[in-house]
Amino acid sequence: MGIVNRRNAVIGYFVWQAGKFYVRAKARNVAPKIEERRPNKTAIALFAAAVGGIVFFWRRRVGGDDGPGE
Repeated sequence: MGIVNRRNAVIGYFVWQAGKFYVRAKARNVAPKIEERRPNKTAIALFAAAVGGIVFFWRRRVGGDDGPGE
């Protein structure tokens, strides 16, 4: 009987899965908890800039064009 057989492979698979679960659970317990969610200032600034750009180009396109062609 060899060391590598189906029974040992199945047992090893379940031991590996249980070990991963245990290590992940310990990592979750060690990680600091986030108790207060604050708004992401960078995302807010990017959103405001995008809206400003859209409004700028929309008003420029819709408004009367006083360019050299007219």
